[in-house]
Amino acid sequence: MMDYNIRGENIEVTPAIREYVEKKIGKLERYFNETPNATVHVNLKVYSDRSAKVEVTIPMKNLVLRAEERNADMYAGIDLIVDKLERQIRKHKTKVNRKFREKGEPQDYFAIAMNETAAAEVEEDTDELAIVRTKQFDLKPMDSEEAVLQMNLLGHNFFIYTDAESNSTNIVYKRKDGKYGLIETN
Repeated sequence: MMDYNIRGENIEVTPAIREYVEKKIGKLERYFNETPNATVHVNLKVYSDRSAKVEVTIPMKNLVLRAEERNADMYAGIDLIVDKLERQIRKHKTKVNRKFREKGEPQDYFAIAMNETAAAEVEEDTDELAIVRTKQFDLKPMDSEEAVLQMNLLGHNFFIYTDAESNSTNIVYKRKDGKYGLIETN
């Protein structure tokens, strides 16, 4: 059973919005063999320019579905989110089912039977996940500022390094808003 945790930032989550979200996201259940026991996290945010951002995260056992969309119309954003999640499921359904079978799961995660239109879109491209290049390099100890400088010098949008203080492997990356992010590992 899917439970819903719908949170609004700068907007009140009305019963109409809640019902619309549950109705639309509930359509995803048809892609599963068994309705997953998951809490659907929905974050609705309205900005000062009246645009809305919709984020949906569905954490399940061994799998997380996630999408976000920014749109002038919140209801249109919710529709687009559902479309994105459906595309993710259709695109990766066969690969996910195969991985679970290899791990010894008794049944497929996603339902195999779909309408013909969806089935045509699902044709698996085996080259899609093929690794076409491998690089090896030594991780130099440095701080996050130096890592950002190195990343920019290389013209990349991420950089992996060893943190000089913690000796852990970290990643700095350039965000869509032009600022920088840091991923710290344990």
